[in-house]
Amino acid sequence: MKFKLRRYFLYYLGRAVAFIFTMIPIKVGLSIASVLGTLAFYALPRYRNLTITNLKSAFGNEKSDDELKNIAERVFQNLAKNTVELVNLPRFNKPVMDRFVGFRNRERLDAAYAKGKGVIVLTAHFGSWELMAAALRENNCPGVTIGRRIYFKKYDDFLNKLRRSRDVEVIYRDESPRKMLKTLKKNWIVGIVADQDVDSVDGVFVNFFGRQAYTPSGPVALARASGAVLLPVFIIREGDGHILAIDEPVELRDTGDKEADLIYNTQKWSNVVESYIRKYPEQWVWMHRRWKTQKT
Repeated sequence: MKFKLRRYFLYYLGRAVAFIFTMIPIKVGLSIASVLGTLAFYALPRYRNLTITNLKSAFGNEKSDDELKNIAERVFQNLAKNTVELVNLPRFNKPVMDRFVGFRNRERLDAAYAKGKGVIVLTAHFGSWELMAAALRENNCPGVTIGRRIYFKKYDDFLNKLRRSRDVEVIYRDESPRKMLKTLKKNWIVGIVADQDVDSVDGVFVNFFGRQAYTPSGPVALARASGAVLLPVFIIREGDGHILAIDEPVELRDTGDKEADLIYNTQKWSNVVESYIRKYPEQWVWMHRRWKTQKT
């Protein structure tokens, strides 16, 4: 009962804070978020230490302790800014979106659409990923995003209300894959955020920052089943705005050995994810226990 009451208290407190941030200019909110992110960095030692530990594990001797601490602090700042942008999604109509988000290599997305079998947009908990889905939708890219069901329904409903304000629909990852296949058959986008260790979904072990990491195999399996293009896309925070960077499509290997090909192809797209995180380490969610599942 105590936990339930605390959960409701935090929910309504969050709604109140969110309301305040919708009443002020977005750029002002982002400046405040940067300060709040720094405060959270120092106020949440558990997540601060986990972030720094993961950064040290990933970068080894490539960066000094001071550099890693600075990156970790900016991770918290980025997440705070993400939250401000999320609660302000209803304000991101096309003119506002165009001021905040630019495209890089849009022709790659157009070429993927031209194949007529749908596009699997593969991304990570990187940059402002919720804003990315809205940006694609505001730029005439219909589709859905695959999301995790949040079991506190009030929060789940609120999050989906924000998404729907920009016409972003969600298929929960515990729903039937047929929904995803039907979406791709319409030549729409299925957006997948597939960079976390989730032991409740099918996955394989691949190398990620020099360590074996349990990684969802769903993107490759879905691409194989549908013929859709597997296209890595990332939203990169630059100053007060963003660049939506569209990478080269992942060409899948097919040797007839399904298990070996699944691992090879998952490693291939995972390498792309790692390359972006290496370039912009402050924009990834390092406090996740990415390497928690161990090979047996």
